[in-house]
Amino acid sequence: MADMEVDTETITQGHPDYYFDSYSHYGIHEEMLKDRVRTSSYRDAIVNNKHLFKDKVVLDVGCGTGILCMFAASAGAKKVVGVDCSSIVNQAKEIVKQNGFEDKIIIMKGKMEEITMPEGCEQVDIIISEWMGYFLLYESMLNTVLWARDNLLKEGGLLFPEKSSMYVCGIEDGSYRSDKINFWDNIHGFSFKCIKTLAMLEPIVDVVEAKQIVTNHCKLIDLDLYKVSVDDLSFATPFRLSITKKNKLHALVVYFDVTFPGHHPVSFSTSPTVKPTHWKQTVLYTQSILDGAKGDILTGNLSAKPNASNHRDLDISLSVDFKGKKHATSFEQEFRLR
Repeated sequence: MADMEVDTETITQGHPDYYFDSYSHYGIHEEMLKDRVRTSSYRDAIVNNKHLFKDKVVLDVGCGTGILCMFAASAGAKKVVGVDCSSIVNQAKEIVKQNGFEDKIIIMKGKMEEITMPEGCEQVDIIISEWMGYFLLYESMLNTVLWARDNLLKEGGLLFPEKSSMYVCGIEDGSYRSDKINFWDNIHGFSFKCIKTLAMLEPIVDVVEAKQIVTNHCKLIDLDLYKVSVDDLSFATPFRLSITKKNKLHALVVYFDVTFPGHHPVSFSTSPTVKPTHWKQTVLYTQSILDGAKGDILTGNLSAKPNASNHRDLDISLSVDFKGKKHATSFEQEFRLR
């Protein structure tokens, strides 16, 4: 795998190399680098805790263009190993050289689980990684970070980030729902409802405005990166939301936050109430529109697991029980994030 060149013209989304090849183009890295919340948070977490990085061996899992490697080297790391399976490593090596870090940073191409770490870096003091996907767990990159934790991190070593949590809230989104979902009901007098069914299966990743929120926020899961296992990443958890203002509820929104270690702790959130990131939010349109009054309670269960055919996709199941002042309903839905 490490030496194989990928033919971008023949790879399809179902191909096992599609995921890695999608990160070979500079465009996706441009989007991530321009995400100031993301990039500045990693920078601050690293360079403001130089005492943690001084003379340490650091591993960057999924290094991309090498920006986190250079933050670590700037913070005083003795050696930094950046690993990525996409051909962006060719540019990362040039970027490292252009910025004068070739004596401290080693960029390697290959799967983390298959490469041989350089001499002197067989065990590392710190693992840094920007592993988060849409819905936090989409693309299953955290699995690789956990493998590196279990096989390469020294006892007492650090993870950047070290914690993450996922949350849910409800929103009013009638206009967008009408445009993206109800659109299929009638097109020039013809019914396209079979496509509407497909549209309801796919979560929408988009920026939600804070003014759309009509419930409180409920935490779904907490991940302690030092303790969590791969099995824990498939979860089913109950939630309880209270309607905070009279309005219709068209969708549930899932977002996450992450926290980094250090004497100068840094965290950031992808909540609709703060500055948007490239992760945006994940919107799950409910099959029934809930006519909510202030104080109404919505309970349910949300579960997620990797898809059996493509482990980087997520199968999401939602059950809802709503007993409002105006009406009551219960339903179950399935989604696939891909």
